[in-house]
Amino acid sequence: MPIGQARDARLSTMAVSEDCRHYSSRSTPSGDQLQRCKLSANEENPFACPEGCVFFEPRSISGTGWQIGPNG
Repeated sequence: MPIGQARDARLSTMAVSEDCRHYSSRSTPSGDQLQRCKLSANEENPFACPEGCVFFEPRSISGTGWQIGPNG
């Protein structure tokens, strides 16, 4: 299999686990969205969580849906 096809196959099996406690995202004032894994277990470009990530932990309900105001 050519290298390009293997790379495309690898990327198509990944997704972002927004329900993982290690995932965080925020928007910049210019409207860009920044995503990160607090453990750096993610693929960089494009951002994606590894399929079957061994670090996955469900996000607690108390941490979901909160937004921090401009004063922190």
